[in-house]
Amino acid sequence: MGNNLYNTTSNIPKEAEVAWEKCLGIIKDNVNWRTFQTCFEPIKAVALEGNILTLQVPSQFFYEWLEEHFVELLGKTIKRVLGKEGRLEYRILMEGNGTNRTPASVNMPGSTYTKPSKENNYVDMPLKWDDPHNIKTPYAIPGLKRMQIDSQLNANYVFENYVEGDCNRVARSAGLHVAQKPGATSFNPLVVFGGVGWGKTHLVQALGNEVRRLHPNKAVLYVSAEKFINQFIDHSKNNEVNDFIHFYQLIDVLILDDIHLFVTAPKTQDVFFAIFNHLHQSGKQIVLTSDTPPKDLEGMQERLLSRFRWGLNADIQPPDFETRQAILQIKMRQEGLELPEEVIKYVAYNVQSNVRELEGALIALFAQATLNKKEIDIDLAKRVMKNFVKTSARELTIENIQKMVCEYFHIQYDRLLAKTRKREVVQARQITMYFAKKFTKNSLKHIGEHFGGFDHTTVIHSCQTVENLMDTDAEYKEHLLEIQQKVQLASI
Repeated sequence: MGNNLYNTTSNIPKEAEVAWEKCLGIIKDNVNWRTFQTCFEPIKAVALEGNILTLQVPSQFFYEWLEEHFVELLGKTIKRVLGKEGRLEYRILMEGNGTNRTPASVNMPGSTYTKPSKENNYVDMPLKWDDPHNIKTPYAIPGLKRMQIDSQLNANYVFENYVEGDCNRVARSAGLHVAQKPGATSFNPLVVFGGVGWGKTHLVQALGNEVRRLHPNKAVLYVSAEKFINQFIDHSKNNEVNDFIHFYQLIDVLILDDIHLFVTAPKTQDVFFAIFNHLHQSGKQIVLTSDTPPKDLEGMQERLLSRFRWGLNADIQPPDFETRQAILQIKMRQEGLELPEEVIKYVAYNVQSNVRELEGALIALFAQATLNKKEIDIDLAKRVMKNFVKTSARELTIENIQKMVCEYFHIQYDRLLAKTRKREVVQARQITMYFAKKFTKNSLKHIGEHFGGFDHTTVIHSCQTVENLMDTDAEYKEHLLEIQQKVQLASI
């Protein structure tokens, strides 16, 4: 196949573009938009011959990245679009020698994706479902008297790479406990709630994967509430609601993500109530996630809310700075990446509440460095981070420093401004004044005014006290350096 197909868009068969557009539609529903933008938008379809779709990728690195991280997704997608014989090939642009008008290219085969064995996910089928044409159940593959269920779990979501911190310790411990004895603990249902991107989905899928490892005979199913609702609507249109309910009643561990979406779907709530009761009474495990605490789910039936309270409601908080650093370091080890320490801290400091954004920033940073052949340094990190958070033109203020110190010492902000002589407050105030003098351009008088009207002599005394203690108290110095690191990151 010549280079003309690669470099002349008019020669690209329309069928190839249409097939790849269908694939992108499926892929977009299975990855976050940052990953889609970074890893899939640069890909172009260049040929479709029989059941082989050829894709153009910009570099050898890009090809290897796709093959390592998205082989399963691409394999499933291409078979859905082109049929069970569908497969991929890649055409990789190679660096030119400066004399060619168009870059050379090389063709590489795509890995053949084979659906993994699901021996641990067989459940009994009612005899009336022996006819495969009568099976109208989601995720089901027909058999004679048994049914194979795709658990819909991401194999990368395991406890080993789920970073534990103060933000998630209770929920993570509960998840491990449930995975060891699904349906046999008081944590049934287990309801995990917290903000978007805080790690709920990773945790409950890790629970599901651990159940499959420890209890290979149990049928585990992960499903989003949105998909559950859509399945119910489809079955309702076909007068197959009983089949729908019966299918879900066969599951041993049901993991339902984002149940807050049920609040606008009262008929779905009725169906889920029937499924919930059957599973719970049968000793099956139910795991739920929500963006809000169950008590705040306005529009959810009270009979469901009361059942959610039967088990454990465990919250997840946004990851703190140290946890965010650990998440980045684990992600780097998984991907075989290396980043300077200052870049890791810079990214962890600026992406403060969303683990997905944190991972997306890492992918974007590495992709930019590789595709543009640049070293990963703090300047590149700044440019990439502009697409994730507002970090430019930021001025470090006394108020910023006050809040950082209060957060570090777990002191309420108004106590820092009060004229109290309690040791922990005085110490925090002195440290804040010290950093305000060191990292801002405010006068001593102005700094004192930000603490409820202290004069400049108090600020001088505070700074001198901090410097003296740094020289004589090693533990004090360690705390001070930890706070200083955060203040410095905020000033970059």
